[in-house]
Amino acid sequence: MPVNQLTHPLFESDRVDSFQLQNFHPEIITPAVASQALKFPHNEKDPFRIFGLPRNLLVEFRILSKPCSVMRGVTIDVVNRLDNASQSSSADHRLVFSGATGCGKSTVLLQALQYCNANDWIVFYFPRAINVVNSTSTYTYDPRTRTYLQPVFAYQTLQRFLTVNEARLEQLRTQADVELERRATIPAGTTLSELVKAGVKEQALAPTILMALMDELETQTKFPVLLAVDDFQAIYCKSTYRDPHFSTIQPYHLSMPRLLLEYASGQRKFARGAVLGALSSTNADFKLPLELAEALGLPPPTSGGPYAKRSPVLQDYAKGLERVVVPDTLTVQEAMEVFDVWRKDRALPSVPNDELFLAKYTESSGNARDFVWKGLLSSLSL
Repeated sequence: MPVNQLTHPLFESDRVDSFQLQNFHPEIITPAVASQALKFPHNEKDPFRIFGLPRNLLVEFRILSKPCSVMRGVTIDVVNRLDNASQSSSADHRLVFSGATGCGKSTVLLQALQYCNANDWIVFYFPRAINVVNSTSTYTYDPRTRTYLQPVFAYQTLQRFLTVNEARLEQLRTQADVELERRATIPAGTTLSELVKAGVKEQALAPTILMALMDELETQTKFPVLLAVDDFQAIYCKSTYRDPHFSTIQPYHLSMPRLLLEYASGQRKFARGAVLGALSSTNADFKLPLELAEALGLPPPTSGGPYAKRSPVLQDYAKGLERVVVPDTLTVQEAMEVFDVWRKDRALPSVPNDELFLAKYTESSGNARDFVWKGLLSSLSL
């Protein structure tokens, strides 16, 4: 029934939209909105709707009536750094978010992604980078590059990338001919959107088209480019792919993780842009490797020492990365705003009051994920 026909007092509160939040917009991301919740505007081509989300964020956004997040001080700092990165090479802006499990690294990465997309950047987003190394997509050996191509994953990446960035790609043209198989060539001067569509039409060409696209994006200066990778540590871990002799295939021998590693290390770079990564520890099969931990100045996940085995290749791929620490706990003001969001959206199973807030904040020790999932939503069956 339409809302205006629900006249019974039982529905009175439902007719009043108390869940009013400001829209997330680049111009208002300043210290003035720190500890405030902002909602993401409803746009079918938003990056998180097309590229996907980490599982916890996906479930939260499905429970909430409006996707939103609380701005934190670290978000403001990252946004300021992205403003500087928009005018310089991505090799100088390679940041990795670290912190305790559940502290909000993925959320900060998503906020940075939304900021760049709204600020007219070209954006790539890999919300679950574990999928490029966990043997869930097909792979074929390419004798020309001596790597294993992942045509299905490259094809899906092109599809999503085109949906999010098509308006910007229409304004860019290829600077050189792109040679395809069977002696076919995409001539110079073709719009990048048409280039990507060629890879979307034929899955077998997707890896070649993706590499050609990246080459073009590296040299253009009209738009800054953001490459955002969640589960960042996974691309430095041993993959679960196997070669014909059933030996483990290293991540840098697979086309997709190798591409991400080259940008993370600065071996490949965008003329304008940044590379952002977020570490995760939810999957025990893809723990933080020693080479990456040492490059970021983090405690070694296992016994380190001078005699621990290290991969020189992975050490090279980890050079120059800068760690950005996400606070392990929410401040009281940030936690109050999170509590208020769930209260206004009537998602709390208990009666909201100060005692409930203080109890859940104390029980979770201020950890963002535990505050929501083990505190506020603990009695929900999902």
